Amino acid sequence: MASRGTAHAALMDEVYRGQRHIYDLTRKYYLFGRDTLIAGLDATPGMRVLEVACGTGRNLARTGQVWPGVRLFGLDISAEMLKSARAALGSRARLGEGDACAFDPQALLGEPQFERIVLSYSLSMIPDWEAALDHAASLLAPRGALHIVDFGDLAGLPSPLAALLRAWLARFHVTPRKALPDAAARIAAARGLELTSRRGPLGYWQLHVLTRG
Repeated sequence: MASRGTAHAALMDEVYRGQRHIYDLTRKYYLFGRDTLIAGLDATPGMRVLEVACGTGRNLARTGQVWPGVRLFGLDISAEMLKSARAALGSRARLGEGDACAFDPQALLGEPQFERIVLSYSLSMIPDWEAALDHAASLLAPRGALHIVDFGDLAGLPSPLAALLRAWLARFHVTPRKALPDAAARIAAARGLELTSRRGPLGYWQLHVLTRG
């Protein structure tokens, strides 16, 4: 696992060493549903909000604006992306470099659990994405919620457009996870969590919330 994680970290650094400077400018045109997820966090002051694979920190910054008083945490496997996140967030968030599938939250971020955890367009980039999803679910505090948004099945798009989008995403090592609804249901059942799901327009994005009672 360690060697796979190290290889993936190196790949992500290679991909984003230059891309991180224009990431937020370009991704706003096709990473839809992120602000819908943030608006639905229903967070209160003092809650610990963790974004796994936080990238440039864009979502954490937005979360802090929408839900003032929350405590922000983020991790990413890419040291390059964390440079942008640290520059954007400064002291407003505690950030760490780690593998989404196996990080120790206490050692990395100083907290064992979180009231809100976010996976935003990250599972489509993580090779062992089901392990990352399950690990995130394991870190929920009582009455905590794991919020996931990612590419959907794209079934509502014209076939040529869907094929073009998939080819474009593949250039950045992104693969839409058609099995995500089933995996979310399976993990929710195994961990005693309640699952709610939403399908975005044309199946472009999917949103899932796993809640601990």
